[in-house]
Amino acid sequence: MDAGDLIDLDITDVAHGGVFVGRVPDAEGRGRVVFVSDTLPGERVRVRLTDVGAKSYWRGETVEVLDASPDRRSHVWAAADVGIPPQDRPGGAEFGHIALDTQRALKLAVLRTALARTGGLDVPATMSPPHPVPEAEGRPADAETPDATRWRTRVSLHVSPDGLMGPYAARSHRVIPVDDLPLAAAEIAQAARALREPRPGRVDLVQPADGDVRVVARPASSRPRRPAPRRGRGAQRRPTAADPAARETVIERVRGREFAVDAGGFWQVHRLAAHTLTRVVADRLARHHPGGLDPEARHLDLYGGVGLFAATLLDAGARDVTTVESDPAATAHAARNLADHAGARAETARVDRWLAQAHQRMSASDRERLSRGVVLLDPPRSGAGREVVDAIAELAPATIVYVACDPVALARDLGTFAAHGYRARDDVAGLDLFPHTHHLEAVAVLTR
Repeated sequence: MDAGDLIDLDITDVAHGGVFVGRVPDAEGRGRVVFVSDTLPGERVRVRLTDVGAKSYWRGETVEVLDASPDRRSHVWAAADVGIPPQDRPGGAEFGHIALDTQRALKLAVLRTALARTGGLDVPATMSPPHPVPEAEGRPADAETPDATRWRTRVSLHVSPDGLMGPYAARSHRVIPVDDLPLAAAEIAQAARALREPRPGRVDLVQPADGDVRVVARPASSRPRRPAPRRGRGAQRRPTAADPAARETVIERVRGREFAVDAGGFWQVHRLAAHTLTRVVADRLARHHPGGLDPEARHLDLYGGVGLFAATLLDAGARDVTTVESDPAATAHAARNLADHAGARAETARVDRWLAQAHQRMSASDRERLSRGVVLLDPPRSGAGREVVDAIAELAPATIVYVACDPVALARDLGTFAAHGYRARDDVAGLDLFPHTHHLEAVAVLTR
């Protein structure tokens, strides 16, 4: 068969990456796997093949639903509905046609499969919605909407050379102009509609805790792009000289604390995400350290960004916390955000290099204190990787907290930690912080 051919498929499973699985009979009788978008298990769909080059699988896109699942819903984003030609559907809401409870069940299945197949782990996992913010800490809007929309406080739109502005089409760099952004906060959607004649490149819209939307223009550069350094999720996207709005310091508020961050820097996009993640981390730490963290121990926050999780460790009883982040702007903010704690330090370094140097310079006393402490890591989507995991395990902390945004990378790294004797003693907490997309967050607490 060739790309462009139409086939009818029964969809049987979900796969990582927001696609679903059907099979075409082959000569061996097992069936060739076809990864298909815009469907869900239990449906029969007509699929246009888009990629038949791989030996073990093909890719395709749904063009017609022949037998719908009872869990199919009208898409929360009309522009991305299956009735729109695939090439004209905007990306970013690939689960928007699925009932919310079913979305979460599918994400949990992906997480469990990754832990078992990639990590070789027999560990339970759960999936929960965002945690509401207590009334004393938040605003009236700090709750999930019934349809789980209007949650994005940070949105990037692309501007084509001919002036079209919008998200990219799914799995392409083709700009799709849209009338609304249903996953974005209402104020961001309104600000996007008001934009006039942006320059080709990208426009970021940011709504921090004060509610005012900042518009950060990122015009395309005429200079060749250099490969970006590997940074943690806490790293701030470095603005160009023509982008002064990106360097404005804005304030985010989480669990009674204020965090300064560049408008163009990294912060969790769901308005309840930072609260949810820190609450889950704090609750899990309390479960493993019911008397609070050892105040005399040493603790590390790796890929630490502006100090969000370092503050969680401090609130849990730690006194000596070092946060390590490769981006100097984020590190500078972390130092200010944690300035009320004399034992908190923010260091600018790549995590792998910092750990290698730590093994050389750490005294026996520091190692003993770390053996009673916590190492928390919040790596980028690619995960920490074997070098970093091996280095953390060699430091032998009492507890490791892994915050992940990719289930396969998490499972791989947890498998490496398991080889060093570190295992999750309770469930891996999956969190649906990106409703109507395939993305998820997860928190795992490991002990020897």
